[in-house]
Amino acid sequence: MITAPAPMPAAYDSGDTAWLLAATAMVLLMTPGLAFFYGGMVRTRHVLMMIKMSFAALAFGTLVWWVIGYTLAFGPDVGGAGLIGNLDHVFMKGIQLNTLTGAIPTYIYSTFQMGFAIITVALISGSIADRATMRGWLVFVVLWLLIVYIPIAHWVFDKDGWIVDHLGALDFAGGLPVELNSGVAGLAVALVLRAPRDFARREERPNNIPLVVVGVGLLWFGWFGFNSGSALTDQGTAAAAFINTQLGAAGAMVTWPLVEKWRTGRVTTMGVVSSAVAGMVAITPACGEINTLGAVITGLVVGAVSAYAITLKFRFGVDDTLDVVGVHGVGGLIGLIMVGLFATARVSGKEGLFYGGGWGLLGKQVVAILAVIAFSFVLTWIIAKAVDLTVGFRAKEEYALVPGEEAERAYDFQTAERLGALVSGRRVTSDDELVRQISRLLRARESDK
Repeated sequence: MITAPAPMPAAYDSGDTAWLLAATAMVLLMTPGLAFFYGGMVRTRHVLMMIKMSFAALAFGTLVWWVIGYTLAFGPDVGGAGLIGNLDHVFMKGIQLNTLTGAIPTYIYSTFQMGFAIITVALISGSIADRATMRGWLVFVVLWLLIVYIPIAHWVFDKDGWIVDHLGALDFAGGLPVELNSGVAGLAVALVLRAPRDFARREERPNNIPLVVVGVGLLWFGWFGFNSGSALTDQGTAAAAFINTQLGAAGAMVTWPLVEKWRTGRVTTMGVVSSAVAGMVAITPACGEINTLGAVITGLVVGAVSAYAITLKFRFGVDDTLDVVGVHGVGGLIGLIMVGLFATARVSGKEGLFYGGGWGLLGKQVVAILAVIAFSFVLTWIIAKAVDLTVGFRAKEEYALVPGEEAERAYDFQTAERLGALVSGRRVTSDDELVRQISRLLRARESDK
């Protein structure tokens, strides 16, 4: 006999629920989008590894969140300090079909927040592309979510978290726990895994720029759910976050290419799509707190700053391979500062420095930024170091120099390899070797002339 479900409480809102269901699907799509984005940016032999790292985060992040992540992030606060939730909802215990968070079923709210946790840890993989072991990555994903991400999520996203409740800082859609946190964590992990010997000389060339563009397109689509969904309603705040997301991306796509043209004399497709990501990163904490003018200015500023910031890794010798620090860390930092400058009472109810609010809100934003940077960097470094010393995190040095021990390939180069072997008379072991042999033949032909 089928038992009818309990009726929904009077506070339930079907429109808001429908919007959050759609937004949640959009957010979860961002991690496969990131897999394409990162997969296209690395060398051919590492495409599948990058894709697997994102999908590993998708699987393990989901299970960690179901077992204990949700309750630690959104369970009743322990001790009233706003630092962590309790264990009342382990395995989602006590959550029923008609249990609400606000006007929305808690099941879908929890899944929405799960998507944030997954994409955050997946972002970190870009800082250690081509030099991490899969076993080390899997252990790192679990430990980092439990020790670093979940406490910061409680501080920012839970109504009793110390950053939003005690401190009074503003972060609409995750500039602190997602963007700044992933950038700082990426820096810590990159330092632990160290740059390869040829880092300063090696030219990183994307293996498939169209794949990168497809990945950015999926990220862009998902970001509307990421930011607008954070309003938890289908009303005006979601609409403001929606248009501000687009404006932030557009602003960054103007200034980044200008800086790239000034620095290198050309504008690249990689620069254009990376600028869109930087704009959406920066607008994430601010999208529901500032007006459209503030969104455009935020995009213009982050485009110029991030275009320069990604070059600093060469100066300091830190192999942030896919620019997680320069895009997500720097972009999140700028967006959080912009809230303190451009927040307007007409949108958020609070006023930033440029709208008559004085220095108070900006000071709170700075305190929140410094707290997350210190917490994330120190604990991430310890976790990465412990993983490396136990199960092994850094791949062997030769991993970056010879083909991986994979049973499958991202692309089928067999025909090209046979051609290379035919014209060169030598055995071809990889697509990189094919390119080298053909280049050698071309140089020899030029010298004969």
